[in-house]
Amino acid sequence: MFITDLDPVLLARIQFAFTVSFHIVFPAFTIGLASWLAVVEGLWLKTGNNTYKDIYKFWVKIFAVCFGMGVVSGVVMSYQFGTNWSVFSDQAGNVIGPLLAYEVLTAFFLEASFLGIMLFGWGRVSKGMHFASTIIVAIGTLFSAFWILSANSWMQTPQGFEIGADGLLYPTNWIEIIFNPSFPYRFFHMVTAAYLTTAFVVGGVGSWYLWRGEYMRHARIMVGMAMIMAVFVAPAQLLIGHAHGENTLHYQPVKVAAMEGNWERGGNKPLYLFGWPNMETETTDYGITIPDGASWVLTGKADGEIPGLKDVPPEDRPPVAIVFWSFRIMVGLGMAMILTGVFAIVLYATKRLYDSRPFQLWCMAMTPSGFIALLAGWFVTEVGRQPYTAYGVIRTSESVSPVLGEHVALSLLAFIVVYTALFGAATYYIIKLIRKGPAIIDEGETYYGHSMEASATKKGNE
Repeated sequence: MFITDLDPVLLARIQFAFTVSFHIVFPAFTIGLASWLAVVEGLWLKTGNNTYKDIYKFWVKIFAVCFGMGVVSGVVMSYQFGTNWSVFSDQAGNVIGPLLAYEVLTAFFLEASFLGIMLFGWGRVSKGMHFASTIIVAIGTLFSAFWILSANSWMQTPQGFEIGADGLLYPTNWIEIIFNPSFPYRFFHMVTAAYLTTAFVVGGVGSWYLWRGEYMRHARIMVGMAMIMAVFVAPAQLLIGHAHGENTLHYQPVKVAAMEGNWERGGNKPLYLFGWPNMETETTDYGITIPDGASWVLTGKADGEIPGLKDVPPEDRPPVAIVFWSFRIMVGLGMAMILTGVFAIVLYATKRLYDSRPFQLWCMAMTPSGFIALLAGWFVTEVGRQPYTAYGVIRTSESVSPVLGEHVALSLLAFIVVYTALFGAATYYIIKLIRKGPAIIDEGETYYGHSMEASATKKGNE
């Protein structure tokens, strides 16, 4: 009885959420890591300091693992458009299909063409050619983000199309489709999130080396560059996120109402720091609030009107609790990143940036913060769009393939098993690389300084 009662729409949504959650952490990390590697290699070419080369060769191995995992998990997601969402693919394929194809033809081909040089070109091509390959791969990751976010943003704020007599969507203006109203905000918000994710991973690993007293020159560079991102980019992300929120208020007001836990339209609305949205009573219970805060943040004035969830029927509302709490996790971690930058400024001014044990522990604890904030932000975006696949145009319940719930459940179970094994193996290998540490290159000699204090002293690895 249980098997036959399985809801294929809910299971298809869970399956896509599961696979996209595994997938997104890899391209997000590689977007930031590729750009950072380009900077590191540029610094090595400019200064001749082999420490930068050590760092590059160390992190490029991790980049290769994450890039491969991103490709594999991305292919699986693409197949789901046919297996679980064939009706949506049929209706919106004329719009979504070309955007995804452009991503392959531009970004993926560009990355694949020069990735081999980036990974295996040391000593085989000139320094300039290798540096150019790293830059091209970094640009390729940004192209990939451009097209994927354009397609996803169109699903959030669809325009530039018409509905034919057959019920299918046909493009009428590709510029409007690609540069839809939410795209610029979501693109910059996502890329900045990717950079911050990478920065806090690099900073966390560098702090771990400082804590253990290993690879001190390398660790100082890692931590120093990561803190530059925390000081300047984390506050910039707050401003970009605010602009994105204002855009969402205009085009997806119900999503904003869910983010704020606001049920009644009006002004002088409080900002909920904590609370529990109750969809049965249509209230947000146990609230800890800032009076007029939501109105101030969203409109710039205390009596500014913000939308309420009751503006639409219950069947047109997203799952409020998921959106509400995911938004707070994302913002909370963003504020913790800004606080990290403040700590870094104080410690740098007092010449304790690389010596403070509590700060090293803090940075290690913040290592996964970018990934968690990234996933929370995607939950806000995707769950907040419900009950639509293309907002206001195609409902999710009308987009799913005509498959039985038990079939989706079995494939979901298979995904969980396989993804857990693959993700676990990749994570294990990356941790193993980090524990091994960078190979130290000096005067043509390469060795691993992890376990030899004499070698560390000899090479000045203070």
